[in-house]
Amino acid sequence: MIVFGKEYRRPKWIPRWLSIPFVVFAAFILTLLFFGDNNYVKIYRYKQQINQLKTEIKANEDSAAIYDAKIQELHTNRAKLERISREKYGMKRESEDVYITDIP
Repeated sequence: MIVFGKEYRRPKWIPRWLSIPFVVFAAFILTLLFFGDNNYVKIYRYKQQINQLKTEIKANEDSAAIYDAKIQELHTNRAKLERISREKYGMKRESEDVYITDIP
C-alpha cells in the first residue's frame, strides 16, 4: 500500500481485516455504549430503578386498599367503631368508669 508517496507495510501483528474505517466505527460504537448521556450503563440502572419503583407502587396500592377497606368498615359497622374507640383511645360513656392497669 502506498501512503503519501511512500510504501506502507502493515506490521505482522495487525490482522488483515483490521482497517482504519473499522477502527473508527468500532470506537464510535464503544463511545455510544459506554460514554455520554445515553450510555448503556445509565439505561440499565434507570430500568432497574423503574422496576423497583413499580414494585413499591404496587405495595403502596395494596396497603392503601387495605386501609380503604378498614375505613369503609368503620363507616358502616357501628359496633366495631365503638370497640376500637374504647380499646385504643380510652373513650367511655358518660355513665361508665374506666380503670386502666398495667397487669398483663
